[in-house]
Amino acid sequence: MSNRNLSIFNKLRPVSVGFDDIFNHFESMFNDDYYSLSPSIGTNYPPYNIVRSGENQYDIEIALAGFSRDDVSVSVEDSVLTIETKQDNHSPNQNEEDGVIHRGISKRYFKKSFTIASDVEVKNAQLKDGLLKISMERIIPEHKRRRNINIS
Repeated sequence: MSNRNLSIFNKLRPVSVGFDDIFNHFESMFNDDYYSLSPSIGTNYPPYNIVRSGENQYDIEIALAGFSRDDVSVSVEDSVLTIETKQDNHSPNQNEEDGVIHRGISKRYFKKSFTIASDVEVKNAQLKDGLLKISMERIIPEHKRRRNINIS
């Protein structure tokens, strides 16, 4: 990697073990090519919040005024949560057909992706009152929980 000498993670590498994949993933996110390949980065449409709703609970809230459940898909693959609208098959003259004189509520195509940790599980997604809420929980396996080690 050409910018490896400038990596902000270089200070963490000498004091951590097994995080190379994570550091490399985040370094790639800072790469300009990553931003051009992902339409969700660099745009604020649709607006969203990331909320910590408990010690190990997180919610992503996305404002989706005008969208129905059938218009949106939510998927998780390889630690990437993706929210995407289904292709819009409306005709160019839809405003005239549905009586809308001015369309100020945008209902355009978008694809927004979030990288989630491998120990975070997506529990559910709910669309209510124009707000899509995706609830997640960090599942801490027994072997990662704090335990006291007996000294012999």
